[in-house]
Parts: sequence; structure tokens; C-alpha cells
Amino acid sequence: MIDSLVSFVIGVSGGHAALGIVLFTLAVRLLLLPLGIRQARSARVRDRLAPRLRELRKRFGRDPERLAKETSALFAKEGSSPFAGILPGLAQLPFMWLMFRVATHPTALAGHDLFGAPLGQQVAAVLAHYGLFSGPFSVFALVLVLMAAVAWLSSRTVKSALTDDQPELIRRVTPLLPFGSVLAAAVLPLAAGLYLLVSTAWTVGERAVLATRPL
Repeated sequence: MIDSLVSFVIGVSGGHAALGIVLFTLAVRLLLLPLGIRQARSARVRDRLAPRLRELRKRFGRDPERLAKETSALFAKEGSSPFAGILPGLAQLPFMWLMFRVATHPTALAGHDLFGAPLGQQVAAVLAHYGLFSGPFSVFALVLVLMAAVAWLSSRTVKSALTDDQPELIRRVTPLLPFGSVLAAAVLPLAAGLYLLVSTAWTVGERAVLATRPL
């Protein structure tokens, strides 16, 4: 199955595995765009309901079951759900798992590279084989730097959406979550890192566009 998928992706991209991964990622994100729109709509609903949500927390803070029931009912009146915001992330998990299987398959990406950096190798293996001052390691380093930049932009967006009434732990931890993709790319093969880079960049761009448009 994995070999068949890789053969298809490489065939569609004219024999270039790295380009195939990018095209595969863009196709996945385009497929999930309706969920992204739903997430943006849910965020606007949450902002609009923020004062009423604060009232519910004050009223039923000591009764978590009643609080959850009242919160769900409030969102239902707006045609939304408290969990709508996490759907795009959950929907991506099967595709991320599939890309991980492809990237870690012993033969699927053999002989394929991105500007000389093997797509099936991790940064540690590239460093050990080619050295610090080498083209393949520079490619891997560039991917990580670009991911760090995208994570920083995403972190700023997430931080600006947080409100003072949210628990301090959430306000501290949530802006750090986008940097998890950078750590993942540092330990996963380059193919998986390329997938994460394109996907997270799409997420940042999608949020910026949807934030300025009526939904």
C-alpha cells in the first residue's frame, strides 16, 4: 500500500518525490478547507459569546456537568459547537500518520531527495553522513528555520485570540503549541518535515484570509 501510494504521488509530480509531497499536502489541505471555514466560524461565535460564557462559568463553575451542558446549549443556539475548533486538527491525523508511514518506510523514498538531502533520513543521520557544513544538512536546516518562522507567526495569531478570562495555564501553554511541529520535524525524516512545513504554512495563511472575510 505504501509503495503504491508513493509511486502514485511521484508519478503525478513527474518523478519528483519532494514536489509530490508538496502537492499531496496541498490536496489534503484543500480537501479539509470546509473544516477550516467551520473552525473560523466557530472562533467568531466564541468571541461573540464570550460575555455569556463568562457568566456561565461564574454561575456553574462548581458544577462542571451543568456548565458543559449549558455551554453546549448556548453554542447549539448559534449553530455551532464548543469542539468545532479542533476538527481540522483531528481530521489531519490520518494523513499525518500516512505521511509518517511513507517517510519511515525503508524503501519507499530510497533514492529520492530535496536538493541533495535524502527525503527518508532524519537530521541526525544527515549530519552524521554528510557533516555540518554540507548541502544536504543546509537543506534540512533551512526547512527547520522556515518551520520556526511559521510557528512564530502561528503563535502570535493564537496568542492574540486568547482572552484574559481564560486560565493562566492555557494562556501560557497554547502559544507554545505551534513550535511542537518544529520539534517533530527535527526528529522525523525530511519528507515528514516537508509535509509539516507546507501544512502549517497553509494553516497560517488560511487563518489570515478567513479572518478578513465574511463566513
